[in-house]
Amino acid sequence: MRPNAPLWSSLPPWVSVRAVETPLPDDSALARLFDRAWRGGAAAWFSLPGGAPLFAPGEPADQLFFLKTGRLGAFRKEEGQEPQFLGVIRPGEPAGEMALIAGAAHSANMVALRDSEVLRLPRDDFFAAAEDDPAVMLELSRLMIRRTRQAQTHAAIGDPSVFGFIAVEPGAAIRPIVERLARCIEALGYAVTVEGSESQLAPTEWFSNVEREHDFVLYVAEADENAWKHVVGRQVDRLFRVGRGDRPPPATIPSYASGPLQSQRLVDLILLQPASRTRPEGSDAWMDATQAARLFHLRENGVADMQRLARVLTGQSVGLVLSGGGARAYAHIGAIQALRERGVPIDFVGGASMGAIVAGGLAMGWDDGEMETRIRKAFVDTSPLDDIAFPLIAMTRGEKVRTRLDEHFGDVAISDLWLPFFCVSSNLTSGAYQLHRTGPLQAALRASISLPGVLPPATDQGAVLVDGAVMKNFPADVMRSFQLGPIVGVDVTRGRSITPEDVVRPPSLWKWIFSGEWREGPPIVALLMRAATVTTGRDLAAAREATDVLITPKLEGVDIRDWRAFEPAVKAGHLAASVALDGLHAPVTELRRRPSLADRGGGLTPAARR
Repeated sequence: MRPNAPLWSSLPPWVSVRAVETPLPDDSALARLFDRAWRGGAAAWFSLPGGAPLFAPGEPADQLFFLKTGRLGAFRKEEGQEPQFLGVIRPGEPAGEMALIAGAAHSANMVALRDSEVLRLPRDDFFAAAEDDPAVMLELSRLMIRRTRQAQTHAAIGDPSVFGFIAVEPGAAIRPIVERLARCIEALGYAVTVEGSESQLAPTEWFSNVEREHDFVLYVAEADENAWKHVVGRQVDRLFRVGRGDRPPPATIPSYASGPLQSQRLVDLILLQPASRTRPEGSDAWMDATQAARLFHLRENGVADMQRLARVLTGQSVGLVLSGGGARAYAHIGAIQALRERGVPIDFVGGASMGAIVAGGLAMGWDDGEMETRIRKAFVDTSPLDDIAFPLIAMTRGEKVRTRLDEHFGDVAISDLWLPFFCVSSNLTSGAYQLHRTGPLQAALRASISLPGVLPPATDQGAVLVDGAVMKNFPADVMRSFQLGPIVGVDVTRGRSITPEDVVRPPSLWKWIFSGEWREGPPIVALLMRAATVTTGRDLAAAREATDVLITPKLEGVDIRDWRAFEPAVKAGHLAASVALDGLHAPVTELRRRPSLADRGGGLTPAARR
């Protein structure tokens, strides 16, 4: 293969040029153009096995592709981040047209999610054929305009729509659970069908037809339906393994997932939990056994849990991201109260530094009253940073922080939280941010708030971890890699920063001590805290891009180390969130709502298709 050549150009054994006997899956102008081009010899047909790449970032866009059967997935991988699933290409849709028309290189990885049949047409032949049929360019122009508008409004298009559910072990049938999920999806206004092993012997065309006729298709395989499990694992955009959370995982759990699903981390885990459980237990063992990308707990007859999963599948789940900011993070509590007052569901939650503390309480299930009580007790009533030490490693011993984390979070594991949660710390050993999604919650929070110079660093498997705000103070992009729905972000670092007055030596050392101001720490504490939580203009721009609702409370009167400024910070957070939410043109869950089958134009956002 020549350098930088398209991955299909070397004609590997799976490429063929046999005749396409079946009609193309669409009657659009583009489909008619490809049909004429193929019959005239300009277009070539080839098969693309599941897992094979169609093109990669940086490759020249000198071909236009048209998907006949199967499913393609677009992915983008940023350094230090998990692969981001941008969306899917369905039969009857083009691939690579944005870069082709722009004359630019591709910017995403395009991979076959299942065995696919593709037509390709050279760039010059496409433009020549389009000149003979003006309807082609008109159709593409309308399509690109629609995608651009959808991208500007953060609408989700090209999202996965075919999901598989495979029972991990024998027991009660899981089909009734999937049927309940389907009813929740129907309640959101979509056409959905549930198909089981009765469809195992259906022809290939049947799968294409049922997926084309419904907004969502849910394939379900019971524990003893091994042959059907293999079919499901090759047929879906995303796979869910379903196990029992009240039992340990089996010694061996076969994958059944296709290569693309495994390599691109598109396999999740659902644990069914007894209704009597106050909190799951032992979920880390399940995560280790399945290597799942995400974990969802479903309580028996848990309506809220089922509705959350329906939002996840339809791209309407809401992720909440909370920044670091010292005492200013109290504003997160007011923002959460405003969200709850307006009935905005919170389906994923994550944060950095003090934002991780509040997010952790939310994931623990604290209501507004418990959140206020616990945060007051841990941070407001007495300072968490007044156990001053000789500053060999840090200005405090960190024992008060450790004791309070143990009191309020105990020995709970992140995987055993009802709400999907993550936090970040900064790994000084590797020079990158550290993502915490499993393991002890208390240890993750301790690492995320270990402000350099103020608290001693945390250690984990040979790595030195400090405050997450140092490298990723507002991890909205991390949240985006987990879920496709709307993201609400609260950034409490904006507004008045540190001033010269904040770092002036106290005029009277004894007065400073006897007044109790020493409990906030000397001026160097404010300097260190502010230095670790600065959000640059570039970072703020990136946050705005990653979030659908960005809330920036006005906290000019709240010092970053003023742990007693609880009420004004909470009030500012509530006010800012109320203004932001009340100014939306649609409910938060609708901000990325994908159109129903009747309205869907198909395809990906412009950024995903380049």
